[in-house]
Amino acid sequence: MILEELLVQVFERGASDLHLSAGLPPVLRIDGNLVRMEFSPLSKEDCQRLIFSMLTNEQRRVLEQNWDLDCSYGVSGLGRFRVNVYKDRGSYAAALRTIRADVPTFEQLNLPQVVKEIAERPKGLVLVTGPTGSGKSTTLAAMIDHINSTKPHHILTVEDPIEFLHTSKRCVIHQRELGQDTRSFDNALRAALREDPDVILVGEMRDLETIRLALTAAETGHLVMGTLHTSSAMQTVDRIVDVFPPEQQQQIRVQLSNSLVAVLSQALLPKLNELKEKSGRVMALEIMVITPAIANLIREGKTAQIYSSIQTGAQYQMQTMETSLKDLYQKGLVTFEDALSKTTRPEDFKRLVSGGGAAR
Repeated sequence: MILEELLVQVFERGASDLHLSAGLPPVLRIDGNLVRMEFSPLSKEDCQRLIFSMLTNEQRRVLEQNWDLDCSYGVSGLGRFRVNVYKDRGSYAAALRTIRADVPTFEQLNLPQVVKEIAERPKGLVLVTGPTGSGKSTTLAAMIDHINSTKPHHILTVEDPIEFLHTSKRCVIHQRELGQDTRSFDNALRAALREDPDVILVGEMRDLETIRLALTAAETGHLVMGTLHTSSAMQTVDRIVDVFPPEQQQQIRVQLSNSLVAVLSQALLPKLNELKEKSGRVMALEIMVITPAIANLIREGKTAQIYSSIQTGAQYQMQTMETSLKDLYQKGLVTFEDALSKTTRPEDFKRLVSGGGAAR
């Protein structure tokens, strides 16, 4: 079995992911479902051979030392993959996520106009959140590409690994990969403030120091974009504050209320076609734009009231996840069960579908 032959099938079959593990044939994720490929189960030796064929000598050294590794892998004329290698019952396994060669536009992603307006903000913190595989990197790539096409800025990205490759258009773009171009997110962010950036993309805000530096950069006149693994705008605010020790949390609330611009929380659902069969996926999107009222709720620690502000914020193009899911369901794009599985407020969703509750 040759790795490139597998990867060709990944793209030909429209898969988002490829899993390699001992005891199973290669497995694809297509439209959210796992599908086994028509191959014999892989042995431990097969897995190691396929996985090591993607890695440099340095990456192999890091993997053998740490037992897991994040990196990217590209095949000329085919495309690129985000790769995670890990150990499973003593043998190596890997998950490969496909990365589109082209950066999608707002129109291709069906993103609302407000997302473009958020990308055009001169400064502040913009967060795109959601579970793994919900399209956060793709949304951010579209926002970066819009800035790159319209403004004469310096864009600096710090990613683990680099996913979408951007070429400088009106902007000058520098992309730094963790482990290859920098040792850590916080090191890269400290250096970024001395590198004359207008826009900073932080691939993942995963620890206290990275979040602190991102907030500082946003406060000092930069547009900072980042991701978090949270499922709602309200949860995102709490997650950021809770990372810090109790004695610092009030100060962080104040910083966050001053610097946060917007939170976009995403979920991907199986999409229904005209025959009511599941084919492809569609995005549900919660949008919180910071208004003086929401900034005040963040400052005072009243995050439980943020949801109500989003519900009544239609004039600012805000919407709750439940409203987005309701709209997809009523347009016949998703099933009721799939929509219900993506909400953290099932009763609110059911009320919206039945015609009760706020429209927005």
